[in-house]
Amino acid sequence: MSNPANKELLDFLTERFKIEREKFDRSGVYAYTQRLLAYNSNKIEGSTLTEEQTASLFDNGTLPKSDDYYRAKDVEEMNGHFLMFNKMLDTLDGPLTQELIKQFHYELKSGVFEDRANGYTIGDYKQRPNMIGMYQTVRPENVAREMYLLMDWYGNQEADISVLAEFHARYEGIHPFQDGNGRTGRLILFRECLKNGNVPVVIENANRNEYLEALKKYREEEKPDKLVELFEKEQHFYLEKCMYFM
Repeated sequence: MSNPANKELLDFLTERFKIEREKFDRSGVYAYTQRLLAYNSNKIEGSTLTEEQTASLFDNGTLPKSDDYYRAKDVEEMNGHFLMFNKMLDTLDGPLTQELIKQFHYELKSGVFEDRANGYTIGDYKQRPNMIGMYQTVRPENVAREMYLLMDWYGNQEADISVLAEFHARYEGIHPFQDGNGRTGRLILFRECLKNGNVPVVIENANRNEYLEALKKYREEEKPDKLVELFEKEQHFYLEKCMYFM
């Protein structure tokens, strides 16, 4: 969904994100987007925090009183996602690079005790093989080269939604980090939409199965059409939400 009519929206978003963040405004589109993206992206990965809890954590740094236990990792990763989004805003004028992607991962994961205790590499590529379900991903010793090839390919494309879908699928297939690949990948997707004239994509947890099936199709057939279809649906969803604030 990229057309001249969307330029007004994208200019509005980039301006409001900056202004509302600087003013600690928790009532506008910046806070809404922070909460929406962090909640859904973490929920897709199994977070137990609710939308209300996510909002409270972002708005005032506390969690509502509850008889349930909070999983520390969920809280740490939610806070990390808020920081990662801010890092994305701070670096929006620059190009997408491997180093920037590593910075996103550092913001997401540097405060997660469990990852550090497990010896996971934070802010750098994985050192142990990992899998997506039953699917093998790129081995650690090959990640730097595969990421170079991906970034080189991407740098020679017009970043429309089809290209972004393929980039996202290839990135997830590489799975460059020990953990946090989905969340960094979805933030990159949001960033590159915003930067290249596309309405941003926020993948809802409600569409998790459709999302995973679309990634599976790409792994098996190297066709991004199902991802494109989902991304376009999610663009309409986010656009409708943003129009409220304009």
